[in-house]
Amino acid sequence: MEKPLERVMDETMAVPQVLGCIFADHQGLCLGAKGNASTESAGILGAIAEQASKLEPHNRAPVITLESDNKICIIQRSGTITGAVYKSI
Repeated sequence: MEKPLERVMDETMAVPQVLGCIFADHQGLCLGAKGNASTESAGILGAIAEQASKLEPHNRAPVITLESDNKICIIQRSGTITGAVYKSI
């Protein structure tokens, strides 16, 4: 794993209430994950980000929020990288 990505994941995990984070490339392959984030979800997160961006293709990449009773998943694509952060509510 590249050091800049490792640093980003460490900084993300240091934020209060963050349970985990994951990053995937444009093909849905996991680039890295920390905390309570399954590497198996990388492809699904990439697909969600791709489909959501098709809703308004001429605008910035959307931020997608999925909520459950006790946590939230925030997904966003930037260029060819999709990132997701899991936080407790």
